[in-house]
Amino acid sequence: MKPQRCPPARQVSSLLQLPNVGPAMAADLRLLGHGTVHSLVGADPYRLYAQLCQQTGVRQGPCVLDVFISVCHYLQHDEALPWWHFTAARKQKLARDAAAAIPLYNEAP
Repeated sequence: MKPQRCPPARQVSSLLQLPNVGPAMAADLRLLGHGTVHSLVGADPYRLYAQLCQQTGVRQGPCVLDVFISVCHYLQHDEALPWWHFTAARKQKLARDAAAAIPLYNEAP
């Protein structure tokens, strides 16, 4: 659903009422075991993305992760925003996580 059309988060009863979620994304959420909006409350969007990639055997596009972030943000903050609003923050987080995973030369293995 387009973010500007979303009802308040507490009133959402269908996956299709979530921001940026259409039939294909709703099917992906169901594939992950989230058939209800309530099951997504408190979900980790990065974990959802990793699980979807694993379940489908395909590395999904990064916009899929941005949609998951937008859905989780909406459910937590009752703020529906377009998925691309989260792209820059996602890129920064993944860059920080990658940098943190690289050991320094002085660190023991």
